[in-house]
Amino acid sequence: MLKVFTKNPQKVPFADPTVLARFSNLEMVSRLIVEGFIMGMHKSPYKGASIEFVEHRQYYPGDEIRHIDWRAYGKTGKYYIKEYEDETNLRCYLIVDASGSMGYAKETISKFDYSRLLAAALGYLLLSQRDATGLITYDKKVRDRFDPSSNPQNFQRLVKILEGRKTGGETSLSLVLEKLIPTLKRRSLIVLISDCFDRVDAFSSTLKQLRHNRHEVILFHVVAPEEEEFPFNKPTMFRSLELESHRKLVDPMQLRKHYLQQYSKFCEQLEKRSIGMGVDYHKMTTKEPYHTALGAFLDDRSRQKSKRYKR
Repeated sequence: MLKVFTKNPQKVPFADPTVLARFSNLEMVSRLIVEGFIMGMHKSPYKGASIEFVEHRQYYPGDEIRHIDWRAYGKTGKYYIKEYEDETNLRCYLIVDASGSMGYAKETISKFDYSRLLAAALGYLLLSQRDATGLITYDKKVRDRFDPSSNPQNFQRLVKILEGRKTGGETSLSLVLEKLIPTLKRRSLIVLISDCFDRVDAFSSTLKQLRHNRHEVILFHVVAPEEEEFPFNKPTMFRSLELESHRKLVDPMQLRKHYLQQYSKFCEQLEKRSIGMGVDYHKMTTKEPYHTALGAFLDDRSRQKSKRYKR
């Protein structure tokens, strides 16, 4: 089955999230996504795993012989040791929004189904690189949590939780994060996957606190195509997915212009404020191939690593 991915993962059916959703096995599909993505790249991020060569230094008695660079010895007649930087200390929390609004689906899979498969794929990628990975899901409060570990069995644990989690009621991402931040004792990579339906000021404040605590933050803003386009053209009953009693019959033709203006303003403010405080922001629609998010994630990691080396 993996042969499907060997040329260009963007042009095969398995790149379509809706097609992938037909497979009920989250573990299998997330592996296919990551391995297919890796095959489609010219340079694999698995190369060298999570250990990177830094520089040479002179050999001293007591150093391990296995670290001697024999090529350097052949050229110089002197013994040099290859020094490496251990990158296995990366700790990552995948934080997935499981609130009611994430259950929206129409022409594509739901925002939650898209988000949990994205989280599973990122978990598989991270753990394959021996990076410590943990998971948090929430609606109006934290529902599932386990802290980062590089144990490969964490992937099965992560998948089991994501497969069993259902969308809940209303939430405030900022309030949940406010309670969560003090419990994140060690500096970590925080990957937020959410539709970000919250007041921009409040949400920005919590992102600022995460950055103040020296966490690196990547935000995947997951949206449905209908939220982007508002394609409705007949009188439509809209209901809240978080509060069932909230229903309203509207004429979409009259509402469309105002809605698109407000929605565009919300997204622009969210992106501008995120980037302004050093958060890597990516908007993803539920019809977008997962390799787009994986590529963005690896680009973010590479850029952050380069910044650290330049200091």
